Amino acid sequence: MSDATPTPTATPERPQLPAQSPPVDPAETAVVSEKTASTGKLSWWRGDGGDGAKRNLGLIGVLAALIVVGAVTKPDLYGDPTWVWNNVLAILQLASVVGVVTVGMTFVIIGGGIDLSVGAIVALAGVWCTTVATQSYGAAGMIFTALVVGICVGLVNGVLISYGRLVPFIATLAMLVAARGLAASISNKQTQVSSSTFINDIAARKIIGVPILVYILGAVVLAGWVLLNRTTFGRRTIAVGGNPEAARLAGINVRRHTMLLYALSGLCCGIAAIMLTSQATSAQAAMANLYELDAIAAAIIGGTLLSGGRGTIVGSLLGVIIFATITNLFAINGLSIEAQNMVKGGIIVAAVLIQQFKFKSVTRLLARNRVTTAT
Repeated sequence: MSDATPTPTATPERPQLPAQSPPVDPAETAVVSEKTASTGKLSWWRGDGGDGAKRNLGLIGVLAALIVVGAVTKPDLYGDPTWVWNNVLAILQLASVVGVVTVGMTFVIIGGGIDLSVGAIVALAGVWCTTVATQSYGAAGMIFTALVVGICVGLVNGVLISYGRLVPFIATLAMLVAARGLAASISNKQTQVSSSTFINDIAARKIIGVPILVYILGAVVLAGWVLLNRTTFGRRTIAVGGNPEAARLAGINVRRHTMLLYALSGLCCGIAAIMLTSQATSAQAAMANLYELDAIAAAIIGGTLLSGGRGTIVGSLLGVIIFATITNLFAINGLSIEAQNMVKGGIIVAAVLIQQFKFKSVTRLLARNRVTTAT
């Protein structure tokens, strides 16, 4: 007796016929194609593809609202086109230093980390590059020293986090204290004056009516955008921040990449140190105080997720400009710094709450709507 199961055969009563699709009406095909095309556009706007555009439009709307508030509170100033143009340049110059630091911070947060030491790194790089020994090598020596100090301190952060397995919050918090202490020790708690005319003129000079600091900010933002969106480094940063284990299984050296992210943040701090030293024509251990909070807040406002894996350079830039505009608005209206800080704190909390609501509740709601529409 065979154990093989007999193969069913066709019978005259119920013949087996090949599967055939029903006839297709060309008119119905055209309608379906049109609906598919429109649905594709709609899903892009609702999904991840249009998320950055919607967020940036929202930030531009916030900027427009701040301009309206300024025009209402100070109509005599905003009625003068010359004053308005000069005020715009002042806001951009105010945002330039923090903006450069924010570019590096955005990469770190997208990569799943955090850097609380950026302000201290700016202070250390600024103090180190304005020592008498460093200034004896001229402007080139000062710039080189600031950049090298920033990169080296960033690498120390990266090594402690990647290979020392320290939590980023703890490692960078320790570096914040250590870098401030080292800067105070090098400067002997004194303000060090920059004697380089080239360095001091960076903040004073303009090209076609625009301060050089604004051009530096634009160059750093452009380089950061290209690095994040058009290179393998940027794609790996998003992968590492989104799912480190999956990135490791995909062949990415997660530890080395994390170390490089903190080195990049340190490089941005070195650039910011030169810019800030140029503005003040001096450097001290207390400079760039709380810049880490401003950079983190700007990145969050711009849509960068604190959990990592998502963020944009353009959004972070808009976040920096929003905070600079708020500072400018409070200054021209004679309001206190305390009130300004309270408003900034409220904006940060609101941005985080919006992120949580958006990526949990709204995403599920849109998914239900798509299912309902499809059925």
